[in-house]
Amino acid sequence: MSSPASGGASATGAGSDLGRSAVVGAAAGAISYVLGYLVVYVTQSGRVEEGLSGINFFADLFGGDTISVWRGVGWVFYNAHFVDVEVPSLIDAAQSVNFISQSDGGFTYLSVVPPLLLIVAGVAIARAAGATTPVDGAQSGALAVAGYLPLAVIGAFLFRYAVGDGASVAPTLVTAVLLAGLVYPAVFGAVGGAAAGATAE
Repeated sequence: MSSPASGGASATGAGSDLGRSAVVGAAAGAISYVLGYLVVYVTQSGRVEEGLSGINFFADLFGGDTISVWRGVGWVFYNAHFVDVEVPSLIDAAQSVNFISQSDGGFTYLSVVPPLLLIVAGVAIARAAGATTPVDGAQSGALAVAGYLPLAVIGAFLFRYAVGDGASVAPTLVTAVLLAGLVYPAVFGAVGGAAAGATAE
C-alpha cells in the first residue's frame, strides 16, 4: 500500500511529464511551421517573385505598395494546407484562389511538406514523452497543435496585403485557423506519435 507521500510524488511526476510534453509539443509544432514556410520560400521565392512582377509593376507605377515576396510565399504556404487565399475582385465578390492547385503541376509536391514535417514532429514529441503505445503516442503527438496553431493564426494576419477600401489579399481566416492551425497538427502529429509509440522498445 502506497503512502500519501508516495502518491503525491507520483502525481507530481505525472504532472511534470505532462508539462514537459506540452513544452516539447509547442516547440516541435512551432519548428514545423517555420521549417515548412522556409521550404516553400527556398524552393518557390523565385517563382513567386516572377508571378508578382506584373502586379508590382503597376502598383509601383501608380504609387501603391508592392507585394513582398515573403508575403506571396506565405500565400503559397497556406495553399499547401489547402487553405485558399481570398482575392478581391473589382466587379464581383472576393474569389478564393489556390495557387498550387491552379498551377501547371510544378509545385504540387508542396502539399506534402506540412504533413511530413508534422509527422516528424509527432514522432519527436512522443519519443520525448516516453510513449510506449500507439494511443499514448498519438495523444502526445497531437500536442504539436500548441505550437502550430498560434503561428497559423499570426501568419493569417501577417501575410495579409491591403488593397484599399478595407479589401485585402489574405489566407481565408477560418480555414487558416481550423484546418491549418488545428486539424493538420492534431492529425499528422498524432499519426507520427502513434507510429513512435507503436515502435517503442
